[in-house]
Amino acid sequence: MNADSTIIGREDEIKILESLLQSPRAELLAIYGRRRVGKTYLIRSYYKKQIVFSCSGQYQGKTSDQLINFTTQFNAYFPDRQIVVPPTTWKEALVLLSHAIFRLEGRSKKVIFFDELPWLDTHKSGFLSAFSYFWNEYASLRNDLLVVICGSAASWIINKVVNNKGGLHNRITRQIRLLPFSVKETKQYLAHFHIHFEDYDLLRLYMVLGGIPHYLNAVQRGRSVTQNIGNICFSKDGLLAREFNNLYAALLNSSEKHIQVIKALAQKNKGLTRNELLKAAEFETGGALTTILEELTESGFIGKVYPFEKQEKNALYRLQDEFSLFYYRFMTAGDAGEDDWSNAGHKYTIWCGYAFENLCIKHISQIKRALQIAGIRSRDYSWYKPGSQTEDGAQIDWLIDRADNCINLCEMKFSNTEYTIDKKYAKELAAKKSLFVKDTRTRKTLFTTSITTFGLTDNEHRQMLVDVSLTMEALFG
Repeated sequence: MNADSTIIGREDEIKILESLLQSPRAELLAIYGRRRVGKTYLIRSYYKKQIVFSCSGQYQGKTSDQLINFTTQFNAYFPDRQIVVPPTTWKEALVLLSHAIFRLEGRSKKVIFFDELPWLDTHKSGFLSAFSYFWNEYASLRNDLLVVICGSAASWIINKVVNNKGGLHNRITRQIRLLPFSVKETKQYLAHFHIHFEDYDLLRLYMVLGGIPHYLNAVQRGRSVTQNIGNICFSKDGLLAREFNNLYAALLNSSEKHIQVIKALAQKNKGLTRNELLKAAEFETGGALTTILEELTESGFIGKVYPFEKQEKNALYRLQDEFSLFYYRFMTAGDAGEDDWSNAGHKYTIWCGYAFENLCIKHISQIKRALQIAGIRSRDYSWYKPGSQTEDGAQIDWLIDRADNCINLCEMKFSNTEYTIDKKYAKELAAKKSLFVKDTRTRKTLFTTSITTFGLTDNEHRQMLVDVSLTMEALFG
């Protein structure tokens, strides 16, 4: 086991990293994920004893700047082969690197780490072509080499490297899409720094910061969740006070259109179809939107939920980045401040409901384990039936269609006490289930499934309508 003791969670990723060290062949690992999710930390911590060279791209740096940075790193790792004049091309630079590594002895794996690869591949730099040559003609022939490439622009890694049609076609041997911490991992991460919240408060924190390690580093011990969010998001020196524009600009060359999409999705809790987004985000053509949706999805900012009838045109895009949703609900308001965001009444309640839905959908594997259906093949869908002059419409944000002839119709409710199903909501639940059967003509067994923070009040409506009730404990499973 090579793991650094300070790595929290990441159990599946660690298994992959360890297997690559034990591999008898050359390996090329692509690791990608959104900004601040901990990609660099994971690689540097786990492979700290194996890294023989590391180089990181510079945001908006010219090719000459990138090559100077390469030279600085090269001289630090290979002091006996000092480069006096920086190379003028990437091909020259990587040839120098291959010569230096050739002299390294020992049969154990040697790790070469290129961080923020998209930033290295500047316009007309020739980096990707030179890197392809480096891998194909040198690194791939050395069974003691593990080359790791990393990037925050997930769509760039997917399109330019993983799905490369040129010299890197089918050359990636393993890939890791690093996701934010789960709520369980978030709890473990904060506990490592002796910060402890009750599970309910931890969910409130997660619904703002998500499982982003860099954001969680700003949480201060001895302060409540409300105090921490106020300080991190609203104080003049708060870590996230100016994060929003930097977040998208650092990932995408031109982020204005991407932000238009994010803003449009932030206004609609149910999500938007592609055609609805075209209108809401004021796009003139659909081609540009297709690319933007792919980039935002790959980077983890939005999610795509297919409708139960499986018609692509009705697929819903939902904003699932916690901080972006919070930003548009509270941080863009002129009167927002450290102390009043959580006292916004109905506005706060609506945000809690949607943010909790997103949290549950992100923790679908934990919920399926709690439902004891993790071993049953299933697909996740949404369902929406618009209303008419004679009939009310209905929507189910999330349902689990199972191979054992059952469907879980999931209802997610966030509250600070047990949630009570009153007469009005009971009528809505019954009508929704009835309309779903009528509209889909399904013959599967339906289970109305409740996911709440503290469970449901045991009244006649709960007994008659709800088949399965889970609490927030399931999310920490």
